[in-house]
Amino acid sequence: MREIWKNLSLRALRVWQRDADVYFTTWKTEFLPPLLEPILYVFAFGLGLGQLIHEVRYQGRSLAYLPFMAPGVIAIAIMFWAFFETTFSSYVRMYYQKTYDAIVATPLLVEDVILGEILWATTKAVIAATIMLFVLTALGLVAWPSGLLVIPIAAVGGLLFAGLGLVTTSMVKAISQFNVAIFLVIMPMFTFGGTFFPVDILPPWALGVAWCLPLTHISLLTRAAVLGWPHPMAVWSAAYVSLAALGLSALALWRMKRRLVP
Repeated sequence: MREIWKNLSLRALRVWQRDADVYFTTWKTEFLPPLLEPILYVFAFGLGLGQLIHEVRYQGRSLAYLPFMAPGVIAIAIMFWAFFETTFSSYVRMYYQKTYDAIVATPLLVEDVILGEILWATTKAVIAATIMLFVLTALGLVAWPSGLLVIPIAAVGGLLFAGLGLVTTSMVKAISQFNVAIFLVIMPMFTFGGTFFPVDILPPWALGVAWCLPLTHISLLTRAAVLGWPHPMAVWSAAYVSLAALGLSALALWRMKRRLVP
């Protein structure tokens, strides 16, 4: 593990640059999903379920369902864009396109490839969150200037899920096996991570599980920033997300090097 940290360098930015160049080459198809996704969720859940739910109790206050749900959309985007970039996309580059083999044939090291992938997935999470932030602002759902805190939250949250994605990639033997991780890890967070309803309404055992999920803490931080409502758990959630991001990134570096260098 110590050797991995020793070999990290700014050369990883070249891998980041390569992924960015590909992204901006196909920017039209890459740009539309994060632009249209919040609008879809707002209409499907906010204006649909919102007509049935009307209000929720959050932090001891009554809040219309749409403003409550909207920050959860940003949290989901952070998770999806970082995780899927370092699972399906990274696996394709590693196994099918042989991009990693081509990169390590240059002076770059395996550690540079792995770190570059993590940094790019984090960047995609920030891009998606920023686009959604301004779309939701246009809909009158964001408080400013606290809404700007969404960007650093997206950076740390993106780092967390990028690390989680590469840890998953280091374990799968076939691309179809990602479906297991999505079913066992991503979907439970999507549904129980405080995105579409307050976790406080869950029974005690489920509430305990929910507070163990990274997305619960990212949802809490994002909602506090978007609404402009400080949350008493915000400091603890920030510490949880930061430590998990560093831990999963380190684990991803270690496990991916073991996979790429037998």
